[in-house]
Formats: sequence, structure tokens, C-alpha cells
Amino acid sequence: MDSDIGGGIAGSAVTFLLVKLDAFVTREWNLQENIKKAVLNLGRELRSIEALLRDAASKKDPDHQFTVWIQNVRDQAYAIEDVLDLFKLDQESILRRFKRRHSINKLIQDIEESLQSIQRTKERYQTMAFTRIRSAGNNTDHHVRVAPLFSGNLDTIVGIEEPTEKLVSWALDEKQRLEVMFVVGMAGLGKTTLVCSVYEKVKHHFECHVWITASKSKTKLDILTLLVEKFGYPTTQRADAVGLTRKLRKLLLNKRYVIVLDDLWVKELWESVKLALPDGRNSRIIITTRRGDIANSCRDGDSIDIHKIQPLSPEMAAQLFYLKAFSRNSRCPSSLEEVSKSFLQKCDGLPLGIIEIGRLLSIKPPTRNQWKALHDSLESELRSYGELSNIVKVLSASYKDLPYHLKYCFLYMSIFPEDNPVKRRRLVRLWIAEGFVIEKSGRTLEEVGEEYLKELIDRNLIKANELDFDGLPKSVGIHSLMLKMILPLSHEENFCTVCSGAGRNLNENTRRLSIQKEDFDVSQELPNVRSFFSFGIGNVKIGSNFKLVKVLDIQGTPLEEFPNVITDLLLLRYLSLRNTNIKSIPRSLSDLCHLETLDLKQTLVTEVPKAVLQLEKLRNLLVYRYNYKEGVPPFDIVQGFKAPKGITALKNLQKLSFVKASVQSRLSRQLRMIQGLENLTQLRKLGIVELAKEDGASLCHSIGKMPNLYSLSVTSLSMEVPLELDAMTDNPPALLQRLYLKGPLQKFPSWISSLHDLVRIRLKWSSLSLLENPIEALQSLPYLVELQLLDAYTGTQLEFKSGKFPQLKILDLQQLEQLSSIVMEEGTLPCLQKLIISHCSRLGHVPKGIDKLIHLQMLLLYDMPDPFVTRLRRNGGRLRRLVQHIPCIHSFKQRQLEDLS
Repeated sequence: MDSDIGGGIAGSAVTFLLVKLDAFVTREWNLQENIKKAVLNLGRELRSIEALLRDAASKKDPDHQFTVWIQNVRDQAYAIEDVLDLFKLDQESILRRFKRRHSINKLIQDIEESLQSIQRTKERYQTMAFTRIRSAGNNTDHHVRVAPLFSGNLDTIVGIEEPTEKLVSWALDEKQRLEVMFVVGMAGLGKTTLVCSVYEKVKHHFECHVWITASKSKTKLDILTLLVEKFGYPTTQRADAVGLTRKLRKLLLNKRYVIVLDDLWVKELWESVKLALPDGRNSRIIITTRRGDIANSCRDGDSIDIHKIQPLSPEMAAQLFYLKAFSRNSRCPSSLEEVSKSFLQKCDGLPLGIIEIGRLLSIKPPTRNQWKALHDSLESELRSYGELSNIVKVLSASYKDLPYHLKYCFLYMSIFPEDNPVKRRRLVRLWIAEGFVIEKSGRTLEEVGEEYLKELIDRNLIKANELDFDGLPKSVGIHSLMLKMILPLSHEENFCTVCSGAGRNLNENTRRLSIQKEDFDVSQELPNVRSFFSFGIGNVKIGSNFKLVKVLDIQGTPLEEFPNVITDLLLLRYLSLRNTNIKSIPRSLSDLCHLETLDLKQTLVTEVPKAVLQLEKLRNLLVYRYNYKEGVPPFDIVQGFKAPKGITALKNLQKLSFVKASVQSRLSRQLRMIQGLENLTQLRKLGIVELAKEDGASLCHSIGKMPNLYSLSVTSLSMEVPLELDAMTDNPPALLQRLYLKGPLQKFPSWISSLHDLVRIRLKWSSLSLLENPIEALQSLPYLVELQLLDAYTGTQLEFKSGKFPQLKILDLQQLEQLSSIVMEEGTLPCLQKLIISHCSRLGHVPKGIDKLIHLQMLLLYDMPDPFVTRLRRNGGRLRRLVQHIPCIHSFKQRQLEDLS
């Protein structure tokens, strides 16, 4: 194991333990004085340890003794966490008259033993850490990154022709100012290779040119000194930053120059260099970095741009792989095609992985057995002593650079199977349940967690697999080779044990279990498990030995009944039984007083017991399923749940969906529930189904009391029962971004037009008349990105006026049976990218003015009349000229695709 990475795990363990200690002292305010004193002393000592680990991380690689001490610190941090959790468990057990498991005296003893153990060795290793000098060890991956530049002619490098041409054009464009280009991408994507290609092509067009490797070990004084010296002027040992800045400005004044800063890690370094650069004369700066967050924060005007480098396409990846693996003729024998494809899948377009694996294969016999042996041992070969360790040297630098609070968040990705995208919101909720998300004043934990995820994406460690309509990721994952790198680390550090394929012995100190195979029975004693995941398709038997579990995620397992053992997990914070067949939850769920998330989506649960009202910490109550049917989705596609009387007492709820507003009990009771929703002032997301007409005004009143609401979904009692939602006139939720209304609207709610932040609205079965035209009501919303009208308008024409819908990207028109004409004036819908027209039987032709929508990328047609489609066909379609600028045109007739592109 890389000792730097191990130190990062220990540091993260200490950081989160300190947060937990502070919370413990605050919560247990009535502790005996000797216990409180011991905990406070421990906190002070741990802060000293944390500072020592941070300092050690910036020094030369620690020796074996220091590495052992780091591991001891990690183990002690885990042990102290166990003590705190056992104490909390004791408190919960006592309240329920269970046998006490851990006495207060034992708690004191354990804390003092931990403190003494750490103190005994700290001073010796503190001296060891602080006497270390800075080293170029931070740049040990440099030769790996730049090796492709010097291994042959740059013209033979695969896959950089198009971006090279683009960047050369930018560099030589005649603009009388200094311009900066950040080239950003994951480690190993070839940023240095690309920029070197550009630099070699353009440097002779500039009076001055220089290439500087920034790296983590360089200071601003180092970089300024290098720049001055490389421009041909000596510096003195006593030169300071101010003097060097003045000299550099003088040297470059009135000159045209190009400077490359390769491998930038620190924003302040660029800020220092920027001060030394005079503007004008078509000068260019190119900066490579894997830190997209730095690039984004520096983008303060149109003179600074970002080029995001992409993985190689499958075709280019195969070309490069065969070039490296079969250097003689670059051709793959048929016997090796299958295993070659598997290697390429693992590399996922990453040039570094392709080159290193191809290089290693090129010196092995080209037999299927030899290649399969390497394929099956990739995880071990990627370790620090393996034949592919160069890949790890490059990739691990991004992990080492993370602050402690993000190291655990990133390592959490080792829990999930390869090629199994993780939903964004699920991941953030899990981080919160684990205690990884640290509170910030004025922000919800969910908002802070989203910030963490954004930073990990910007740092190119986590990738967005699927983007939502607003540009946010729906799901995320990590690169296959990155997963191979962190899996052994996660196991060795007792962070997570992954059980897949053949059985793996479980360490009793395992803190997280990820089951990725069929049928698993945890019968051995595992007292330290904090999180349990099941991704298999078989049965998973949960024992009664998981007393400290905080996260239980067994979605998708073939459960028919709620496992009773779950209600004994008194510290549980996160419970997901999504996509199981359970039909009810027991009253004893009330014992789980720390529960924050209860996810019962896509189960058969239709009613939540009154016991849930005792879960005062509950933040997310998700109980609904989709009633999927063939063809057009039915009106009642969302099946909600009957809430108990008093549900509005759960004042910490952030998300509540989907609650039935009308049940077979007294309507007055449900009316009181709707009125009581005003108490849920922390709600961010609310879903209501089966709303009666007479409850509309009360719902509007309650919604007006929810200042943080960003998503609202309301469905009427049936397709015949109207939604009366026009009573909210004073306080519409100002932060509302997503609005879903399903059911007849006799009048369009006027307050919707004032929702400044609205980005998506879907109106279904609204049946609005000509006088209540939704287009006119919505056209001036400044940030609206998606608009869906499904049987929502009974007029014959829709008119989109010039200058309106300034940000709309998706327009979805379905089942508008009376619609015969769509007019789009020039200048309307300037950002529209996707247009969907479905089941509009009287619409004879595409919208008038569609040819002016220059950014339209996709036109999708579903079961449209034959004459409509005929007019758009190639080779003779009468209106073909109006849509020929659209790259993708698909027409579906009874699910049969006709490509009109």
C-alpha cells in the first residue's frame, strides 16, 4: 500500500472522529465530569495528531516506522469511534430496558487507554515527521505523463488531431489581447501530450516562448524564477517575488509570447504568474490541469477559456491499443479480439491505461492464456509493486491532493460495483448518513453534500454518467482503472470489504460490507460493521450481529417481508428497501430514532404506520411506486401512500413523496393533514397525489409557508377532478425550480408566472382553454429550461413570440388533439435543443419558423399523421428544407423507428 494514501485514510479518520467527538460532548451535556474531561483531552490530542498528519503529507515519503504509526493512529481512531457508538447504543438500549452492553466506567477506561497509546508514540514520530525536507517526490509521475512526448514522432499520437487543430487555431487567432486556455481532464487523458503538440506547432509564431512544469512541489517563487531564467536572464539567490514580477513584466512588455504551465495544482501559483504578465500583442497562456475546480474559479471573463479533454472514442482507443500491443503491424489476431475488447473496456478511452497495458502486452507472448492471465490480475498489477504501477502513480496523485473531508467521500465509490452508476441524490444521502458531510452555517447538509460531489467531479475523480435537463448529473461513477486502484486500498484499510464471486474471508474489523454476488449469509460475528450493501440478485440474510450499523441498503433483493432484525439496529440512519416486494413496515420501526432516510420506492407499501411519527430526525420519506403499463403512461402512474395522522409533526423532513391527500377515512382528517403541511417548513421536495378540488386552497396556503421548496408535484383525485391552485397570491415559494401539475386546470394559477427560478414545468391533462393559454403565462420566465404540455391545452394554435423563452432547451408537446398550427417567430426559443411532438393528430406540418432555430439538435416525432412525416422525408419531402439543419430527426410509429436525419 502507498504510505501517502494510507496517511490520507488515517487523516480522514481523525478528522471525522473530531467532528463526532464535538457532537458527542454537545449532545451528552450531562456527562459525568471525568468522562467529559477525558473526551476533551482526547479531542485536543487528536487535533495535534491531525496537524502532524497534514504536515507529514507534504513531506518526503515516510519510512516504514512512520507508516506503521499512521496505521496505528487509524486503528485507534476507529476504536474510539466504536466506543462512542457503543455508548450511544447503550443509551438507546437502556431506554428500551435492554441489557446494558457497555458501562460508563468501561467507556472512561477505553478513552484513557486510547489517549495513552497515542501519546506514547506521538513525540517520537513528530520529530521524525518535522525533520523531513520537501522533496520532488510529489512529482514522481512526471516521467510517466510526458513519456509519450519523447517516444517518437508526435504525429503518430492517436486521437489528438481534432483538438490540436482547434487549439492551434485559437492560439494563432489575431486578437490584440492576452488570452488564456485551461486544458482540463482526468489524469492520464493526454493533456500534456495534446498541449505539447500544439506548442510545437505554434511556438515559432511568437517572439518568446517557454514551457514550465508547475507540479505540486513548485512554489510561486520557483515558477517566477524559472520563467525569468528561461527567457535568458539570470537571477540572484535573494530575488523575491515582487522583484521577479517586475523583471518579468519588463521582459515581456510589447512582446508577443506563449507560455505553457503544465500540471497546475494550486490556484495561487497561477494568480502570482498572472500578475507578472503584460496584456496585449496576441499573447497566449496554456495551462494543463486535472483540477477543473481551479479552471472554473479562474474563468473571470471571455479572455479565459476552458478546453475539456475527452476520453478516446472506441475506434481511436482500439487503434492506439493495437499500435502499442502489436507494434509490428498494429493488427489484432482473431484469437485475441475478445480479450482485447475487455482490456479496452477497462481502459474506457484513457490513453495512459491503453499505452501502459499495451506496452506490457507487447513483451508477452501473444497467446490467449498469457493475455487472460494479465487481464485477471489487473488489480494486483496496478499496485505500487506491480508491472502497471505507473498508472497508479499518475492516478493516485489526484486522490492524494484531496482534502481529508473528501478522501472518504471518494473512497466510498469502492462500495459500488463496476459499471453500476450511482444516483446522485442517493450518494449524497449516504454520505450524510455516514457522517462525512460537515455542517456549514446557513446550508443544509444536502447542499453541502452536493458541493462535495461537484468538487470531486470538477477534480476529475468522479465522472457524471448521465446529465439531467439542467446540466446536473443524474448518476455518477468512477473510471474502471481508478476503481481498480482504490479497491485494494479500501480493503486493506478496513474501509470496505467487497464480496464478489468466490468467497472472501471477512475481517472482524470490517467497517463496511458490499455484497456483489448471489445468496449471502452473514453468520460470523462482525461487531464493527457500520454499513451494509447488497447488489446481488440473490437472497441476503442479515444477522443480529450488526448492532452498530448506520447504513442498510439492500435495494433490489428478493424480499417479500420486512426483516424484523432491522428494528434492532438502533443506530440506523439510512434504510433503503427500494425495489423489493415488501408490503408493510412494522410498528417497531419507531425504535430507529436516528433514522434520517427511509426509502421504500418501488415497493408494495401503501400505508405508513403511526410509529413513524417518532422518527424525529427523519429527513427523507420516500414511499411510492410507478404503475407502468404499455403505451401512453396512465393518469395514476404514481402510486402514493396513506400517511398517518400527525405526519406534519416530522419537522426535519426535507423530502416527502408521495402522500395521498384523499383516503377512505373522514375527509376532514385529510384536510387537517393538508393544512398541517405548513409546519414542514424545511421541505425541499413535496409530492401529493389524489388531491380533491376542495383541498386546493388549503394546499396553496401550506405551500406558501415552505420558503425552501424547490420541487412540487401535485396530482388531482382523477382526470375529471380539477386542481384548484389559484388561491396562492401572496407567498409563492420563491426558490421553486421544478413544478409538476397533473389534472384539469379551469384557470391557470397566476402565481406560477412569478416563479423566477423555475427551470422545469410539466402540465398534464390540464385541458386549458384558449383564454388560459399556458404559453403566454410562461414565456417570460428567465430560467425555464424544460416545458412539457401533455393534453394540457385545447386551443388550435400555439404561438411563440420573438424574444420569449430565453433559456428553454426542451419543448415537449404531447396529445394536443385540437392543435393544428405552431408558429415560432424569429428570435424566439434561441436556446432550444430538443423538440418533441407526440400524438398531435390535427397538426399538419412542423412549426412555422423551425428553420430559424439554429441550435436545435433533435426532433422526435411519436405517432404523428403520415402526411406530417412524409413532408419531412429525404428525397422529395416538401418541407425537408425547413429541418435539414437538425442533426437528429427520428419518427416513431407504433414503436417502429424511422430515421429522417
